[in-house]
Amino acid sequence: MATYLVTGANRGIGYEYCRQLQARGDRAIAVCRHSSAELDHLADLGVRIEAGVNISDEQAIATLLKALEGQPIDVLINNAGIYRQSSWENLNVDGIREQFEVNAIAPLRFTQALLPNLASGGKVAIMTSRMGSIEDNTSGGSYGYRMSKVAVSMTGKSLSHDLKPKGIAVAILHPGLVSTGMTNFTDSGISPTESVEGLLARIDQLTLETTGTFWHSNGQVLPW
Repeated sequence: MATYLVTGANRGIGYEYCRQLQARGDRAIAVCRHSSAELDHLADLGVRIEAGVNISDEQAIATLLKALEGQPIDVLINNAGIYRQSSWENLNVDGIREQFEVNAIAPLRFTQALLPNLASGGKVAIMTSRMGSIEDNTSGGSYGYRMSKVAVSMTGKSLSHDLKPKGIAVAILHPGLVSTGMTNFTDSGISPTESVEGLLARIDQLTLETTGTFWHSNGQVLPW
């Protein structure tokens, strides 16, 4: 039985991570700004909820660290993220800055803060997006989201080198196009269940030999 900490855990992919982890017998620590009825139900089944945590807020992280003092974590899943519209016609510069803060900088700071809880042999998952692939960008637009996901993918790649001597492997993961609130529950997407099944398979198979790889949830290695 392993212990996983999942950020952005109150809905969508984060919630599904916690649901599947609990169902297969692992321990899940659900970190979120606000809980949800669905997540509260998982608490009745043994999922530990740490609500009130904005991963961009230093004081909130400090409070979480006190609550987790002495708690070993086997896998840290940096899942929390936001999407703000940003087109060529309307750059929404404030939204671009916000996405960099939440999507790229916060996972780096959060991983550094939680490092004392991660033992040798631990794993870190960075949730990114295929929209952050420079080679795969064939449509333009979504400036802030694309830029922040390029940045967090680079975060994951650098972490894979810096944490390897500590025995910690890093996965850089694209969930696929998933039907969640962030995608307005698109009919073209796969279910959170299918996405997380693939994501957990990638994390389970992660080793120090494959650390720093950019994977689709279906196992495809994606271009940078």
